[in-house]
Amino acid sequence: MKHLWQHSGPLSAATGEEPQGGWSLAGSGRGAGKRLRLLARLVQDLIIPPRCAGCGKIVQDANSLCGTCWADMDWIAKPYCSVSGLPFSYDLGNRLVSPEVLAHPPVYDRARSVALFGSTARRMVHRLKYLDRTDLAGVMGRWMVRAGADCLTDPQALIVPVPLHRRRLWRRRYNQSALLAKAMAEETGLAFMPDLLVRTRPTRQQVGLNEAERRMNVEGAFQLNLPDRLSLTGRTVVLIDDVWTTGATLEACCRVLRRSNAGEICIITFARVAAGAEITI
Repeated sequence: MKHLWQHSGPLSAATGEEPQGGWSLAGSGRGAGKRLRLLARLVQDLIIPPRCAGCGKIVQDANSLCGTCWADMDWIAKPYCSVSGLPFSYDLGNRLVSPEVLAHPPVYDRARSVALFGSTARRMVHRLKYLDRTDLAGVMGRWMVRAGADCLTDPQALIVPVPLHRRRLWRRRYNQSALLAKAMAEETGLAFMPDLLVRTRPTRQQVGLNEAERRMNVEGAFQLNLPDRLSLTGRTVVLIDDVWTTGATLEACCRVLRRSNAGEICIITFARVAAGAEITI
C-alpha cells in the first residue's frame, strides 16, 4: 500500500556503505551481493564521478563533502543545552539547561540537530527538498543519527517524520522528512512509522511568515493515524524534520503526541536556525 509520505515511483537513496578494503567477486549469498553492489558503484563512479553533497565539486566518495563545504558546515557539538540542543558559547558543565528552557519548558523532552542553518547545510537541505536530490537523505540521515545518538537508545522507539499534506505531497512527489527518517531507521534498526502523524488540512507555506504567524498557521493541523490499534502510551517517539526554524510545526506535532500519552518525545533535525537569526526559509 502506498504510504502517505511517498506519492509515486521509486526514489533513489544512498546506501550509506563505505568501501571496504580488499574485495573480490568470489563467494555467494549476502557477501557476494555486497561485493557486486560495490563493483556496480565503482563502475558508476567511473561513468559519473561522485560529487560534493554541498557544492557539486568532484570528490573521492559519493555524498561526502569537499574540504571547503566541510569547513563551512557550522556543526553543532558540545557544549549545548541538554534539552534544546542549542549550543552554548562556552562549557558550563554536563546536563546544563539553558535559561530559556527553564523559563519556558518545551513540550518535547530533548532536541538535537546536526548543524546550524548556514551555507553548506542550507544548500544540502534545498537540494534534497526542492531539487530532487533524494540520494542526499542517506548521508544526512547518518549524520542525524550521530547528532541525536542519546535520543536513539530505546530499542522500542518509533521514528516518525513530520508529515506533508496530500496536496503538497502531490506536487513535490515525496516527503523529504520521511526520507531522512527512513534512512535513520535503516541505520539504527528502529521502527519507521511514516504515517503515524497526518496533516489534516493544507497550510500556507511557512516561508515568509514570522514566528507568531507560523504557530497560528499549523495550529490544529496534525492528528494521529494509529494503525492496528497501536498504543503510544509510554512509547519513545523520535520526531524527524529537515530544518528547525521557529519550532512551530514541530511543537504542534509534539502536542498531538503528548495528548496521546507518548513517553519521551525527542526531535532530531538536520539543520537548525540559530536563536535570534532572521527567518529566511
